[in-house]
Amino acid sequence: MSDPWKECMDHCLEVTKKAGEMVREALQKEIAVMQKSSPVDLVTETDQKVEQLIISSIKEKYPTHSFIGEESVAAGAPSVLTDNPTWIIDPIDGTTNFVHRFPFVSISIGFTVKKEIEFGIVYSCIEDKMYTARKGKGAFCNGVPIKVSGQEDISQSMVLTEMGFKNDPEQFNTMLANLKTILTLPVHGIRSPGSAAVNMCLVACGSADAYYHMGIHCWDMAGGAAVVKEAGGVIIDISGGPFDLMSRRLIVASSRAIAERIAKEITEFNVGRDDTDN
Repeated sequence: MSDPWKECMDHCLEVTKKAGEMVREALQKEIAVMQKSSPVDLVTETDQKVEQLIISSIKEKYPTHSFIGEESVAAGAPSVLTDNPTWIIDPIDGTTNFVHRFPFVSISIGFTVKKEIEFGIVYSCIEDKMYTARKGKGAFCNGVPIKVSGQEDISQSMVLTEMGFKNDPEQFNTMLANLKTILTLPVHGIRSPGSAAVNMCLVACGSADAYYHMGIHCWDMAGGAAVVKEAGGVIIDISGGPFDLMSRRLIVASSRAIAERIAKEITEFNVGRDDTDN
């Protein structure tokens, strides 16, 4: 079969649409917010219900497949990527946005086989934008092909990142210093939409030219990584080396020139890995 994972992707699309309806319905009601590791690390009942819906539906159809889900890991499940077909799921990417009803809230699902991403789906629920990509088949938004801007000049670029409070003062200061460094290159501006998966898709469709982040997770990156690659974008590690899905950090860009320039300019800090306890 030339495209052995098409059935998986088709099933995933249907499940994602149902999950998106659940998210939109929840936005019409009072949102009960719980705290995870810190006052700014939030989770809601909807995060947990959406993940349960996605995993149970996929597991019923594909019982031998593996899963890495944000809320499952938060509850103690392992976060280890193997060669087995694996679904990497963020039920609500942008929970803080969801809590405040800020309009960038996405469901992100990446599917890997032998540790390689075969396809990705990112559904920006409030915008009703379904980003899809399959390895070697191109990237799409609501069925329309998308591609990166192709911009190679950092001074003509719109750059995305995420900023927020960090308990570690050194990390916090480095994050702020990196913002100043990028702004003074100069660039056209920095934006912070609040959803890693949406950020990656904004680069994929040419609305932004780069995105960098340290401290996110594989479930934030897997779906968007597929979309960016198939849209002609570049994904590298913060260090400038190859992208590692479990590394908790990445640079996404419309061209290698911009990706490498950002890697050269910003300062790294240790964020550990998803597949270790560090």
